[in-house]
Amino acid sequence: MLIDTFDRVATDLRVSLTDRCNLRCTYCMPEEGLEWLAKPDLLSDDEIVRLIGIAVTDLGIEEVRFTGGEPLLRPGLTGIVARCAALEPRPKMSLTTNGIGLERTASALREAGLDRVNVSLDTLRPDVFQRMTRRKRHHDVLSGLEAARAAGLTPVKVNTVLMPGLNDDEAPDLLAWAVENDYELRFIEQMPLDAQHGWKRDGMITAGDILTSLRTRFDLTPEGEDERGSAPAERWVVDGGPARVGVIASVTRPFCRACDRTRLTADGQVRTCLFAREESDLRGALRSGASDAEVAGLWKTAMWGKKAGSGLDDPSFLQPQRPMSAIGG
Repeated sequence: MLIDTFDRVATDLRVSLTDRCNLRCTYCMPEEGLEWLAKPDLLSDDEIVRLIGIAVTDLGIEEVRFTGGEPLLRPGLTGIVARCAALEPRPKMSLTTNGIGLERTASALREAGLDRVNVSLDTLRPDVFQRMTRRKRHHDVLSGLEAARAAGLTPVKVNTVLMPGLNDDEAPDLLAWAVENDYELRFIEQMPLDAQHGWKRDGMITAGDILTSLRTRFDLTPEGEDERGSAPAERWVVDGGPARVGVIASVTRPFCRACDRTRLTADGQVRTCLFAREESDLRGALRSGASDAEVAGLWKTAMWGKKAGSGLDDPSFLQPQRPMSAIGG
């Protein structure tokens, strides 16, 4: 097992397939983009599948989430999914995407073995979408969501970040739209993971702000802790159900004590936390001829050193050097 000194066991693996993205969201990266990883530095398809295989067969991983950057930009994505679906035991597999390109790939990904998707969409207004992402691709995201639902990649979850002065008035409209279209909406507090290091706590829209806004139109009933388990989202039943809405309050309501995640970057580094400033190199071990058992041992050692929490509440907190696009969501 991947266990740490606080008796937390990692069963959920987040795998970044690329640091590249076809959007330029203001809370993630600058308009000109970033210096991307060189191709030789990226894990190959075979290396990714091997590491996921070690995690699933030797280390107790039960769920795999493919992330980026934008994972749909990875040429071998469908093949990676299919090969991981053949593992014994078979892990549950999901994908976090901006939805661009999902219209043409959703069916193939479902046939390959993908179970469901999370699609990022921050606004229902095309003009606001362009301001937030610096791209005119709003319609493509909506089409991708519809294709995911039609392909059976359900439940389709929609991830939304609210930003002051841009979309902070849209929470009720977004929830009404999600309920109508049978999507599960999850609001995510803006986190200090932007490449520009411009995040400020006093400028963010908090979970409390979001819930106050939603309650102007909806009746929200808290879902029990037993239902939540180790999931990052607190969930509420909307108007008596069956619809649910979630809020991931990484900053104001940390959930570190129940964390069950381990992370693998596109260049083969293990990260024990989104906000970790340390990484452990598995790519080097693979390429130097390490056995599966040796790689598993390195992974266990990395997880044993996982800290109690993210440190966001500590005055000495320092933002990770890598931005979210390079870490993987």
